[in-house]
Amino acid sequence: MKRKFRISMMASALLMLMCFMNPLLQTNAATPYKTYTENGYGRIVETQTAYTPLKTMTKIGNLALSGASDLKITDDGRIYIADTGNHRILVGDKNGELIATYGEDVLGQPTGIFVAQDKTLYVADKAKKKVFVFNAAGEVQNEYTKPNHPLYGEGNDFKPTKLTVDHSGNMYIVCEGNTNGIVHIAPTEGGTFLGYFGTNYTWVSPVDLLRRIILTDEQRARMAANIPSTPTNLCIDSKGLVYTVTQGEKTTSLKKLTIAGKNIIEPDAWDELPAAVSTGNYENIFVLSENGYIYEYNKEGSLLFVFGGRDDDRHRIGLFKKASAIDVDQNDNIYVLDSEKNEIQVYQPTEFTDLVHKALYLYQSGKYTESKEPLSQVIEMNSLFDYANLAMGKAYLQEENYPQALKYFRLAKDKDGYSDAFWEVRNIWLKRNLVSVILIIIFAVAAWKILKAVDRKTGILAPAADLKRNVSSNKLVSQISYMFYFMRHPIDGCYGIKREKRVSYLSANILLLAFMVLYLINKYAIGFIFKTVQEGRYEFFSDVAYVLGLFVILSTCTYLVCTITDGEGSYKQIYCSFAYSLAPFIALKPFIVLLSNAVTYNESFLVQFSDFLTYAWIVILVFLSIKEINNYSVKETIRTICLTLFTVLITLLLIFIIYVLVSQVIDFIQAIAGEVVYRIESI
Repeated sequence: MKRKFRISMMASALLMLMCFMNPLLQTNAATPYKTYTENGYGRIVETQTAYTPLKTMTKIGNLALSGASDLKITDDGRIYIADTGNHRILVGDKNGELIATYGEDVLGQPTGIFVAQDKTLYVADKAKKKVFVFNAAGEVQNEYTKPNHPLYGEGNDFKPTKLTVDHSGNMYIVCEGNTNGIVHIAPTEGGTFLGYFGTNYTWVSPVDLLRRIILTDEQRARMAANIPSTPTNLCIDSKGLVYTVTQGEKTTSLKKLTIAGKNIIEPDAWDELPAAVSTGNYENIFVLSENGYIYEYNKEGSLLFVFGGRDDDRHRIGLFKKASAIDVDQNDNIYVLDSEKNEIQVYQPTEFTDLVHKALYLYQSGKYTESKEPLSQVIEMNSLFDYANLAMGKAYLQEENYPQALKYFRLAKDKDGYSDAFWEVRNIWLKRNLVSVILIIIFAVAAWKILKAVDRKTGILAPAADLKRNVSSNKLVSQISYMFYFMRHPIDGCYGIKREKRVSYLSANILLLAFMVLYLINKYAIGFIFKTVQEGRYEFFSDVAYVLGLFVILSTCTYLVCTITDGEGSYKQIYCSFAYSLAPFIALKPFIVLLSNAVTYNESFLVQFSDFLTYAWIVILVFLSIKEINNYSVKETIRTICLTLFTVLITLLLIFIIYVLVSQVIDFIQAIAGEVVYRIESI
């Protein structure tokens, strides 16, 4: 017992030490949810906890909430709540103490609120179809109803659900069922309709477009109407930019609209059911999902954090039933309203998030050097937080420390920044070494010419020439070098394969091996801006199996199709001709890989064109190989290729089915073996 106790104490101490050393483990243990961010590959990955639940508010004073649908936090810490079910607006402090109530005998169904700097309160009342304006004393100062303007549309009702107001008192109102956009009303003359703002666009698929062309008017009338979505919620920042969220819009579910109504961001992550939007103290953007997920973006729409989630009836703090409103106070605490649980949950930022916000503020203020210190601390706490690496790279780029910028842009997987930094690094290198490189080239050319002149008189290069002839005369070397002739003269090359026995299985397999090696080099060692695989991940075995398997299947299926379409080629001839058709890849790809590591995006067309030329050359060689080896016409060759591709597809399908069946058999055998072992042990 003493030994078990000692072991238990040691394990507990070790666990506490691990939590102390690893902030991610420590913070996750205190929260019922995980926090995620987006890495440079566009994948959502787990990171440190960004916000922790601070408290829950179920009442304001002694007043309980009923179907509350909106809240706002003022600079002095007051909380305004649209207590919809109780037909009133509650005002409380951060501790939940009641300060005032608004509109108890006036409001019908208040669903949206906005509080101006002078404490003027705007309320969107859906039931009474009005926007009420209360002064700081709680008295109704003004009322706005449906605009009496022909551009508003007589058939459009006025049911305001959410609203926001700019510094001039112009109101931006979301109205239920109005698909024309946000209703823009000025306070002059009892409410002047300025037009619709930030209208969502519709998209017609090619299929729907074709239907509208060929269907009759009656059939088109029965089709679902293609109308734009009505925004769900909105807010405004200190610069007068309006933010909207719309459910079901995917990449445009969050919009950041200029005064002209133009969207200037496209978030790199979104939610299907956004319920509310708010801005923070660093131009950061918070989007709340109905399911309780909270998304934080920077001002460009790059995802910083996503956390929260839906409550599974266990009433855990930090999770929601139906989240409906969000706002942020001066201390970066997040207030989220749950309209189903009728409570407000408050989150406070962690040390990690405070550092991210500090770095964000300094960087966006142009203080790049000052931002490096908090960024370094963020990276020290989480070296895989790619936003910090990206910001660090941009800071070093502004300081003209291009090697360091190159390093951090690569860590952040930011190819645009990497290209810009590499351009400068390359320019510096060329300025320092260009003259030396030119002199070395000139010296090398002059030395070679002198050496050749000396060789003509003394024969100094004769041993090297004899060695070259001896090597070239070797049968295997001759067969391998035949690929250069095959590249330039494919028709004659096919004749040499078919009639003159110029190649063998061994030489073809060596070329196939060279192709696989260069394929791996191209995949993992190509220039960073062209790389399509994740850094540090290598799948050599599966890559080799993929290339080798596809080559064998393709050559085998081609031979089988050729045998039933009167082809003259043997399997060896088809196999070898296909292997030799890979010659352009083997000959050119080393130079393309080297070139890819020396160019930026400005010269990327050189690599892209070289790749296109290489693969087009291979396709032509394969086509001519099938045609010449089997003595086909062009029409017969095309037919054979189509049949071969179909055969390959069927073969891959059969292989997949066999793989699934074998996996099921293995699982069945393992299950039986496990059951037998269990029965034996239980006897």
